[in-house]
Amino acid sequence: MSGFFDALLHHSFLQNALFAGILASIVCGVMGTFVVIKRITFISGGIAHAVLGGVGIAYFLHIEPLIGAFTFAVMAAIIIGLVKLKAGQQEDTVISALWAIGMALGVIFMYLTPGYSVDLLSYLFGNILMVTKSDLLILVILNVTILSVVFVLYRQFISISFDEEYSRLRGLNVNVLYIFLLILIALTIVVLIQIVGLILVIALLTLPAAIAGLFTRTPASMMVVAVILGMLFTGGGMILSYEPNLPVGASIIILSGIVYLVALNLKKIISKK
Repeated sequence: MSGFFDALLHHSFLQNALFAGILASIVCGVMGTFVVIKRITFISGGIAHAVLGGVGIAYFLHIEPLIGAFTFAVMAAIIIGLVKLKAGQQEDTVISALWAIGMALGVIFMYLTPGYSVDLLSYLFGNILMVTKSDLLILVILNVTILSVVFVLYRQFISISFDEEYSRLRGLNVNVLYIFLLILIALTIVVLIQIVGLILVIALLTLPAAIAGLFTRTPASMMVVAVILGMLFTGGGMILSYEPNLPVGASIIILSGIVYLVALNLKKIISKK
């Protein structure tokens, strides 16, 4: 462990990675709370996997991958949101289809891209140690934007997350707010995929918030605890992976999963007393 902290003082790439983990934890803790409360983890996963299609097409057309990812993310959020609102019992099947189509398109266009590079796999598995100053700037802008929107629309988002029918009676446009919430989640996913990978995005969106939900009573406190847990998981994963030279993303996911299982059993023990 001491070796990691010594390296942290001397290597800027580790400092960038730690800062990225902190920023990622903030936005994922906030948006993950809505994902868990609203129980839309599967929908978030569908959006995340569909993004890969936009990345593949962007590489094939030789344009900025971020443009393709943003485009597909927003499209997927809108389509999946409309499916959720209109399709009823068929929503899981439709979302699964969009999930698979997005992934398949990404794989096909990556294969067709001249000079295909294995670096494209970083969008799936991530490499937080490769975060640059420009990545950090994008992440700061993302955090400020999303936190600002959530601050303004906090009550409305909470209302539709807990009770859509009551929200309609209050005069809220539930459908528009719901799709807007999905778009915010999609934008979170897009930028974080570049930094921590698609798999880690889903873990950070759900596990810290799910653990926080076991021991908190309000959405606001749930967000705060989820952010803190996210920071502990990203920092702890980096520390655990440093000496044995393990993949950082995988280490963070394993640590998050173990803590979630422990917390779940701890909650059961406490509930029985």
